[in-house]
Amino acid sequence: MKISRRHFVLTSTAFVVVPKKGAATTPREITWDDLIPLGVPYGEIIGEGLKNEQQDTWLPAFDKNASLLNPELDGTLVKIPGYIVPIDQTTLGVTSFVLVPYVGACVHTPPPPPNQLIFVETGQPWNQDNLWDPVWVTGTISHDIQVTEVAQAGYALKANNIEVYRWE
Repeated sequence: MKISRRHFVLTSTAFVVVPKKGAATTPREITWDDLIPLGVPYGEIIGEGLKNEQQDTWLPAFDKNASLLNPELDGTLVKIPGYIVPIDQTTLGVTSFVLVPYVGACVHTPPPPPNQLIFVETGQPWNQDNLWDPVWVTGTISHDIQVTEVAQAGYALKANNIEVYRWE
């Protein structure tokens, strides 16, 4: 069987040009808004809930939108900034944590909704002196509801890299 030169060139280059799913090596830099599906305004996720002014507490009410996850992110290599709330920690450092969008979330205030929390497992312990500092976390994100002692997280991420966030 003879193949024309043109057919050979077109067929050969098709394998080079067609992107392969999951072959991304550059992470997609995302923000916390990206975790909410398009068309779901954040203001409709959190309701007034229960307030106790004497004890200075607030337990927000979340509607069904609080659990809605962005299907475009499932299985994507991402890089996202946030703050660490440790779950498992050894003398070598933090081995799992909840990544939250703002400092103090889940610690001194009611937790954000599940679609604003990411449960992170580290490949190596993250040993940082000040866990209140923001970090960049890079890894593959997935839809995986995790119930922790601090909150319910809608996403899970296996961290390839964690680094201190630098303000620029």
